[in-house]
Amino acid sequence: MRHKVAGHRLSRTSEHRLAMRRNLAASLIEHETISTTIEKAKEVKPFVEKLITLAKKGTLQSRRQVISLLGNRDVIDCEGDKPEKKGTVVGKLFSEVGPRYLDRKGGYTRIIRLSLRRLGDNGQLVLLQLVGQDEGPKKKTKTRKKTKKAVEVEEVEVAEIEVEEVAETPEMDAADQTLEDQDATEADQKD
Repeated sequence: MRHKVAGHRLSRTSEHRLAMRRNLAASLIEHETISTTIEKAKEVKPFVEKLITLAKKGTLQSRRQVISLLGNRDVIDCEGDKPEKKGTVVGKLFSEVGPRYLDRKGGYTRIIRLSLRRLGDNGQLVLLQLVGQDEGPKKKTKTRKKTKKAVEVEEVEVAEIEVEEVAETPEMDAADQTLEDQDATEADQKD
């Protein structure tokens, strides 16, 4: 019986599963999006979410917990002739990823199914991404600009309406005076 046994075996030994989970989580934190199979993504997603929750705290104790769970792999940039070290995965997790989700209570990752299949075993491929990597401040500034433009358009429309009302007011006064004069003449004629 497998009472209260969580997780999938994925046809691997426990050491292999642990190493695979650490490698996938470190790659996700480093690149912020990875392509893998649906089973591996479902296995790694809760692990990464727990790491991000610890990173949001930002304490020394939480940093030590993340290092014990994940390890502290170097982030290396290979764009130039020589590879250069840019930092560590834990450093990026605590300096960039953790503060990004301070106002979010959970759901830091998403799984997007791809129509592609792996050639060897026809496994379903998915994208595992960190949520909001490209939509954070950009969406907010766009909506602010739209609201400012909308407010400006509304102010212009209100100003045009006020100008029309001001333009109509003297004519209305003249029309009212004409009606009052006619009423006065009719009252004089009756008397």
